[in-house]
Amino acid sequence: MPTTPQPGLGVVLRGRCPNCGTGPLFSGLLDIRPTCRDCGLDLSAYDAGDGPAVAAIFVVGALAMIGAFLVEFRLEPPLWVHAVIWPLLVLPTSLAVMRIAKSALIYQSFHHRRA
Repeated sequence: MPTTPQPGLGVVLRGRCPNCGTGPLFSGLLDIRPTCRDCGLDLSAYDAGDGPAVAAIFVVGALAMIGAFLVEFRLEPPLWVHAVIWPLLVLPTSLAVMRIAKSALIYQSFHHRRA
């Protein structure tokens, strides 16, 4: 049971523990902590699987392709412009989407008792 009701969106976007809403969920960029440092919840029981990667592929990939087509057909830049712009936009955006998706899936797993 959650110690206090936590608003889901704020907890997910900040990458916090689904139980207490204050402890950090991640120990690195995408690594889930084994336990919450604030409430002691065993986070190793919760796994997001491949969902975050799929979300990044579908969402960021589709947006990047739409952007690349718009830039190419409206501005007609040289090829090196695409080689510079798109990795700089796609890589950090993919990591952000994966982090949010992982946090959301763990939050949902916790609140629907899937672990």
